[in-house]
Amino acid sequence: MTAFHSPPSLLAWRALLALAVVFVLLMTTGWTAARDQPGPRGPREAALAAWRDGRAGPHRLPDPASPASAITRFFRSLTVTQRDRLAARHPLVVGNLDGAPVGLRYRANRHALRQARDAERRRVDDERLSPDGHREAVRRLHRFTSLLREGRQILAFDPTGKGRAAEVFGDLERAQRVSVVVPGVDTDLLTFQRTARRYSAPVGMAESLYAAERAAAPRTRTAVVAWADYTAPVGVGVEAATGGLAADGARRLAGVTGALPGGSKVSLFCHSYGSVVCGLAAPRLPPRVTDVAVAGSPGMRAESAAALGTRARVWAMRDADDWIGDLPYLEVGGLGHGADPVTPEFGARVLSADGAAGHAGYFEPGTESLRNLARIGVGSYDGVRCAGADSACRSGISGGNAV
Repeated sequence: MTAFHSPPSLLAWRALLALAVVFVLLMTTGWTAARDQPGPRGPREAALAAWRDGRAGPHRLPDPASPASAITRFFRSLTVTQRDRLAARHPLVVGNLDGAPVGLRYRANRHALRQARDAERRRVDDERLSPDGHREAVRRLHRFTSLLREGRQILAFDPTGKGRAAEVFGDLERAQRVSVVVPGVDTDLLTFQRTARRYSAPVGMAESLYAAERAAAPRTRTAVVAWADYTAPVGVGVEAATGGLAADGARRLAGVTGALPGGSKVSLFCHSYGSVVCGLAAPRLPPRVTDVAVAGSPGMRAESAAALGTRARVWAMRDADDWIGDLPYLEVGGLGHGADPVTPEFGARVLSADGAAGHAGYFEPGTESLRNLARIGVGSYDGVRCAGADSACRSGISGGNAV
């Protein structure tokens, strides 16, 4: 049920609407997604198996599930040569290890991308592929080639299935402020960046936010992470209406925020289903995460900002033309994501989204929505514009200047 008090007739109408949506989703998608079906071992599983049997000189290799602090200690115990050998021999592991040196992860992921590109090139030439298979292989080949472009800083990469990735803009190790962009449904390697509708994809979102933050606070050292390192739902189906994939994403998100180098303050910017991920991650976020801002949210799996269990400030925005506002904001039997974050009863700091123009426009350059996100990212809270005519969203915040 929702956190705010509504007339019984309205609550009943919302419940019926939710059940109708669920019925349609079940009829069109079914309960079980294709990704849950067993299949051949993927590149990541093969890489983990090889890692378990490997060594670095006399050292046994740590469990990849070890805490980031243990991974950091392990790599500090190695020589530069030993680190580089591990990155070359086990790129799909080293490139995704929270706690491993950032520069080493970048190098490891370049090795992994070259291997994936070469494998995809062989697939493109395979005459046994169906026309659809050939088209997908060509698209993946182009994506891997693009990610290998000089200067790109790939923090995470896994070509298994539809794939996952994360990319850094700026100097992550020297940044005073780090922003992490968490995208929503239909995010995978092929949609990690787009030419058309550029700012609706993770790379475009992060690039736009990075430029806006530099404009908002030129003297503040910033970095932005386009974080698509979780398995997102495909389409608006049952997966998007439930929290299973978000729960795994939340675990991964909490891990990466805790393992970021240095002592930077961190802000999360969560779009659409990404706000479900951020909501579930909230209780596990480290203290360095000062702000969680959601845009176009279907709910955060909580009935209020206080119920998220985080010390971070919680911000929310939704454009008047965003279709997601027409969805029923409730949770019934695990379906739906709870209360609407932009309602007063939820208790978030509600921001202006002027100019966003629909569900995918929050990171478009020149919009008030982007300027607000950038001001939060650099800590310039006194410049944030609230959704209402007053300054309620800025109340109680001290230190409104960029750090």
